[in-house]
Amino acid sequence: METINSEKLLGIGAEAHLYIIKWFNVEAIKKVRVPKKYRDLKLDLSIRTSRTVREAKLLTAARSIGVPTPVVYYVNIDDFTIIMEYVKGQRLKELFPSLSGSAQKEICLKIGELIALLHENGIVHGDLTTSNMILHESGHIFLIDFGLGEFTYDIEARGVDLHLMMRALESTHYNIAKECFKHIIEGYCNISGESIGKSVLLKVSEIRSRGRYIRRRVIKHQQL
Repeated sequence: METINSEKLLGIGAEAHLYIIKWFNVEAIKKVRVPKKYRDLKLDLSIRTSRTVREAKLLTAARSIGVPTPVVYYVNIDDFTIIMEYVKGQRLKELFPSLSGSAQKEICLKIGELIALLHENGIVHGDLTTSNMILHESGHIFLIDFGLGEFTYDIEARGVDLHLMMRALESTHYNIAKECFKHIIEGYCNISGESIGKSVLLKVSEIRSRGRYIRRRVIKHQQL
């Protein structure tokens, strides 16, 4: 039975509202997927239901294989809600600029290892950015927001996951992006092995090339 003592809006994302709440007198996060008016009603209900269920399963599955994620306390499909552990710490997005080169390398190696652990166990995060990674006071890196994740071993999905990580680094930490991504791949290979690591990296390059080709076509079309 849901027992919430109080709640405070923490943030508004693309598909959900986040609240800090008291769950049985313990601080927790309440994530509520909100309706999208531009979608057909039945489709909207289906998407919010499936993503709510899938995210709870992904969080639990990732945690079971040793990837730090928030503990899921409660799921209510009727109102598209997940109540989960409130992970206290600093988001890597804000933390990275203040770190030394050696500290950045250490964290990136760990990020790569965590991503590989997910992929090796058929889990793709779907939104790998430093905004969705928290350095907990214990020293562990927690991965959060699996709302766009999926269960798959597909090499394309793995490549997309790492490509998103690369793009996130380039847009948010452009001055250290190249070095950070190199260490992430190094950490990834530590878990998955050189052969699989190279295969996924090749897929990342392929995905990146596709994007460049599409952009060139768009620019050429605009110039006509």
